[in-house]
Amino acid sequence: MRIIVVGNGGREHALAWKLTQSAPVDRVYCIPGNGGTATLAKCENAALSAEDFEGIAAFAKAHQVNLAVVGPEVPLALGITDVLTRHGIAVFGPTKAGAQIEASKAWAKALMEAASVPTAKAQSFTDAEAAVRYIQEEGAPIVIKADGLAAGKGVTVAMTEAEAIAAVNAAFQGKFGEAGDRVLIEEYLTGQEVSVLALTDGITIRALVPAQDHKRIGEGDTGPNTGGMGVYAPLPLITNALMSRIQLEVLEPVMEELRSRQIDYRGVLYAGLMITPEGEPKVIEFNCRFGDPETQAILPLLDTPLETLLMACAEQKLKEVGPIAWKPGVSACVVAAAGGYPDRYEKGHPITGLEAAAQLDTVVFHAGTAFRDGQVVTDGGRVLAVNALGGDFDRAFAKAYAAIARIHFQDCYYRHDIGYRVRGE
Repeated sequence: MRIIVVGNGGREHALAWKLTQSAPVDRVYCIPGNGGTATLAKCENAALSAEDFEGIAAFAKAHQVNLAVVGPEVPLALGITDVLTRHGIAVFGPTKAGAQIEASKAWAKALMEAASVPTAKAQSFTDAEAAVRYIQEEGAPIVIKADGLAAGKGVTVAMTEAEAIAAVNAAFQGKFGEAGDRVLIEEYLTGQEVSVLALTDGITIRALVPAQDHKRIGEGDTGPNTGGMGVYAPLPLITNALMSRIQLEVLEPVMEELRSRQIDYRGVLYAGLMITPEGEPKVIEFNCRFGDPETQAILPLLDTPLETLLMACAEQKLKEVGPIAWKPGVSACVVAAAGGYPDRYEKGHPITGLEAAAQLDTVVFHAGTAFRDGQVVTDGGRVLAVNALGGDFDRAFAKAYAAIARIHFQDCYYRHDIGYRVRGE
C-alpha cells in the first residue's frame, strides 16, 4: 500500500509513524509533513500545500496511492475529500458537508438538537449588542465560542460577565477573522472534559479508547486555551457502561442524523464531552478529524493495523473488520511548546536531545518542527509531543517527563502536571 497523510502536525507524524510500522504499507507520503516525518523510515515529505487539492490528486495518481488520510480540519472544511473522490482516490475523512460538524459550531449544535444528543443550552449571534444582552440576562460563568475554525483557540470560558463581553467584542472585532463573524454562547458545564474519537464508514461507528486532554496553557488548568498541552489514555473515568451510553446516546444518533441529511460521513467523529458530577455525558463539541494530541497517545496503544481500519472506513467495510484490538497498559503524552504560545512565539530555534529522549523507551512526535540543513528546528507553537507507555500512569508519565527533560530548544515550555488526575504523586 501507498498512503498519503495530509498535514504537518504531531497528529500527522503519529499517523505516519503508525502506518509505516505495518508490513503491507510500502510508502507513506506526508503533505507537507514536518521535521519528524522527514526522517521517518518508509516515509517522505512532498513539497505541496495541504490546500492544493488538485496538486495532491495529481501526486496521488502519479505515485499510485491507495488511500489519502486527511489530518487537519481546514482541508476537510474546504472540501479536499470531495475533490480527491472525484479523481477516484479513496479518502479517509468526511466531505465538506460532513466537516460542517466542526467548521460551524452553530450548525453542529442544531444537528445535536435534531438528533436529541445531550448538550449544553446555547444560542448563536451575529450581532454584538444582542450577544451582550444575552450574556447580561444569563450571567456568568458562561462560554463564548467563535462559530468557525480557530485552531482550538476560539473558546473562552468566562467566569465573569466582563470577561464574556470582552470575548464577544474581540470575536466581532476580527480576532478570529471570519471564524468570529458568528458566536455561539453556551451554558457553563461542570465536570471533567474527555475526548472520545470514533472511526466510521458512514454506517458502522466504533469508538477508540477514550482520552483526556489538558487544554489550558498553565499548570492547574489555568490561562488561555491551547490546541492541547498533554493527554493520557485510556481514561479510568469512562467505564464500559458509560462508553455504552456514549455509543447509544451520542455517536449513533449523530450518524443517523447525518445519514438522514444524505451526508456520507467517512472518517473520525470526535466527540468532546463533559462528564458531569452526576456521571452524565454531555457534548461540548464535535470535531471532524483525529484529535491532536489525543492521536499521539491513542495510536501507540492500537494493536489492529491502522491501515486496515482506515481503508475499511473509506470503502464502507468497517463492519467486516473484527473488534479493534488494543495493547495492554496506558499511554502518557506531554507537549513541549515554544515560549509565548498560544500567543506570539519565535521559530527557527535548533532542537537538541531528541535521540537521548528516544533512548528512554519513548516516542517523540514532531508537531511544529522543520528539517533544515540537516538540523531539526522549531517551526510552530506546539513543537513536540513526548509519548510513553507503561503498566500504570505513574510509570508512563515518569518516562515521558524524564525524556522531555532531555530535549532542549530556546524558551522550551511544558506543563509538569499533565495527568494529575490519574497520577499518584
